[in-house]
Amino acid sequence: MTSTSASSNAMRVVHLPARTPYVWKLHDQRFQIVNNAAIGDGSVVPPDVTAAWLLDHRPLTWLDVLHLHHIELEELEALERLLDACTDAGVRIVHTAHDIHAMFRGNDELQKRLRLLDSAGIDWICLTHGSANALTSLLDSDSNATVIPHGYVADPTTLENKQRDRAQGRQRYLLFGAARPNRDQLSAVVNWSLFTEKPEHELHLLMRGFSPAHFSDPSSQVPRLLDAIHTDPRIKTTMRGYPTDDEVITAGLAADALLMPYLWGSHSGQLELAFDLNLLPICSSVGYFSEQFERHKGFAIEPEWFDWSHGNPYLFGERFVAALERAAERLATESLELNPNFLEYRRAEHKQILNQHAQIYGRTSKTRT
Repeated sequence: MTSTSASSNAMRVVHLPARTPYVWKLHDQRFQIVNNAAIGDGSVVPPDVTAAWLLDHRPLTWLDVLHLHHIELEELEALERLLDACTDAGVRIVHTAHDIHAMFRGNDELQKRLRLLDSAGIDWICLTHGSANALTSLLDSDSNATVIPHGYVADPTTLENKQRDRAQGRQRYLLFGAARPNRDQLSAVVNWSLFTEKPEHELHLLMRGFSPAHFSDPSSQVPRLLDAIHTDPRIKTTMRGYPTDDEVITAGLAADALLMPYLWGSHSGQLELAFDLNLLPICSSVGYFSEQFERHKGFAIEPEWFDWSHGNPYLFGERFVAALERAAERLATESLELNPNFLEYRRAEHKQILNQHAQIYGRTSKTRT
């Protein structure tokens, strides 16, 4: 995860956390990722580093930039102490606001953390203009966020000599990722199974490890999801603790369409992966997903949208099945080979993303008020 291409005077960046493809690509000669590297006392900075770990390794003179990503599960008091420790050590603080709406603790708790960051005078990054506007509205002040797109998930260089596996008349669907409250995997699987009549079609579920909370929480869909999976032999499952990039890309190249049953969200890395692999997204039009597509319009495949944001929620299933029907018609006629022009477009986009991060990382640190 650390960069081998960085120069000796490159800015040292710790990502909290550094587990996603979004983070791993953020390095060049000007700045390097410190996660997974040893620091002065011999400790190795974990990929999933926490505020508590960083506080135990003060003074923070061994890094130049703290880049925050997912802060919802960090304790508020620990986060505040970490901001103070960064100020004491002259560490720049940057936050990419991946989520404007909470995933786990509720919007009130997330907003407390966002407002704390705002009071610290940090630098903000948003992935879409829509989320930047929403952040400004939430904070009741102009965050002056820099809008930097998500960029690729699959490195274009790794895709140069790859091709989609031949389907031979089968339609292959993929559903992957963690079982989170904002994804209705259960209804997607049930509706796919009942709608899809041809025995040769298949659905692959690439799942992240289930935790005890998935079974102790009465609202969890996981037990019923497992029951649904076992009723249809066309549904194949792969379980990984945390799927690697290669495993996700391999699964994507062995599929034709990606199911994205999001109930809410600000942006989606899965959608960017679908664009990388020219994989037809069957995608709810929540958050700012449509802005992600509009940015790449003319280069990327257009998703098969369904609306899970407005109207009677008991009609959401009808809308999803209608999207499945439209997608099946498209899959029967459209070519889904990887698009070399889009890969070249991604390379140019990535250079711009790195330049924008270098500019933000290199700004003079701000003083907390």
